[in-house]
Amino acid sequence: MQKNLQLKLLPREAASADIIRSYCISALGVAASAITGFHILKQSLDARSKQPWILISLLVFIDEPFTQRVIAKIQLKDVSHAFKKVAVIGAGPAGLFAALTLASHGIKPIILERGKDVRARRRDLAKLNKEGVINPESNYCFGEGGAGTYSDGKLYTRSTKRGDVNRILNILAQYGADENILYDAHPHIGTNKLPQIIVSIREALIDCGAAFYFEKKLENLIIGKDRITKLVCSDGDQIEADALILATGHSARDIFHLLHDKNILIEDKPFALGVRIEHPQALIDQIQYGNWTVKEGRGAFLPPASYSLVEQVNGKGVFSFCMCPGGIIAPSSTAPGELVVNGWSPSKRNNPYSNSGIVVSVDKENFKHLANHGPLAAMYFQQEVEVRAFDAGGGNMVAPAQRMTDFVDHKISSSFPSCSYLPGISPASLKDVLPGFVHENIRRAFIAFGKKMKGYYTSEAVVVATESRTSSPVRIPRDPDSLKHPQISNLYPCGEGAGYAGGIVSAAMDGERVAERIARELSVV
Repeated sequence: MQKNLQLKLLPREAASADIIRSYCISALGVAASAITGFHILKQSLDARSKQPWILISLLVFIDEPFTQRVIAKIQLKDVSHAFKKVAVIGAGPAGLFAALTLASHGIKPIILERGKDVRARRRDLAKLNKEGVINPESNYCFGEGGAGTYSDGKLYTRSTKRGDVNRILNILAQYGADENILYDAHPHIGTNKLPQIIVSIREALIDCGAAFYFEKKLENLIIGKDRITKLVCSDGDQIEADALILATGHSARDIFHLLHDKNILIEDKPFALGVRIEHPQALIDQIQYGNWTVKEGRGAFLPPASYSLVEQVNGKGVFSFCMCPGGIIAPSSTAPGELVVNGWSPSKRNNPYSNSGIVVSVDKENFKHLANHGPLAAMYFQQEVEVRAFDAGGGNMVAPAQRMTDFVDHKISSSFPSCSYLPGISPASLKDVLPGFVHENIRRAFIAFGKKMKGYYTSEAVVVATESRTSSPVRIPRDPDSLKHPQISNLYPCGEGAGYAGGIVSAAMDGERVAERIARELSVV
């Protein structure tokens, strides 16, 4: 017999399988020997009161053999000699999950990734962090796994209508993610574990006959009538395929230029832009967990505290983005002379810092002065801010920064608390870096956030510029049913770069959705 059970436990109790078992015995009124095991179905943290609680939903096995959790696995076919072939541009979450889905239908994916594999990419990241030297083809955005590989690995999405979230989580578990992502209310994997999962997916694809190429940059498209007939790579290779999935991510500006130059329809789109703010993690813990943290310490029983903030200022939303508890700030530029910052965390989220993007909505009215750039206007607006940030930092990816209170008071900081950003920070007036409305709206939002979270507004927080790659500033249109580009019958825009996703899970779901549609189109379903 199996029974569902809901428990409300102290954090230290929820950390012990034996204590959970004892609560099951008591709640169900059965003998200890009757319970053969249990699965956690859902687990979440409730920190709304002075005492944090862990809410757990369980499936308990009673008087029957316990069975291990079943992970729903994707089954790949041998596509070594498949007649149908689809080119997948980009090996990020959208591209990888599209490739897996294609292979499950017997279609051969040909994956082209402009960057390097995980291991080689790591060396370029080390050079970027230590020397401030950017490789435009291998960085935090480009390379195996895309921007998601070296991110916090957040797997939470509100885009449940786009696909099966649980299916994505199960596939990640199939390729090495901890099973806790299957039941945690806000699952994440961590930068230290994501790379090996990405490698496992790649190896599975190669084993089933998929073609996988690194340092293979798409440079041109040969178009006949309304179809792409050949893909031309920067090394001169030409590739033919039945369809093209364009999953290049939100930072592939050269792809946006290529489409525009080929008169392939693209559109500017709203995005968000701002800064990344870093607090001591202990401060955020104390704010969110209250006196309980002071008395007992967060210890091993509670996760480092996070937050989600939003404020309407002058008719625009100012909100926290990609909050990384126990994380670091990293340089996420993709070209020399531009400065972009982002955040990530390891799986244990055990760094002494807490950082988050604080960004402002940017719409067409804000970049109308760049209308001469047509559908690339928002991209140029984004790029202009990144260039100003680089110049204000003084080069070598050093970031311009201010203490939070100095940012609000229009003062250049004379000193800084310790900061996780490895290339270093330099005092500057971020008012000279950010667009006027962005700076003013964030300045007012900081004051409001300090009222919502007592202690958040502090001189011990550092504001670092600039957080500008929150989403793509360009949308590549597609038919809502066929998912094809309206002009090119075998072009399928996909994922974040095309404007249809915003994170690892939503991008993966979009990749699956597009691949499923192609399988139906090619009559292999």
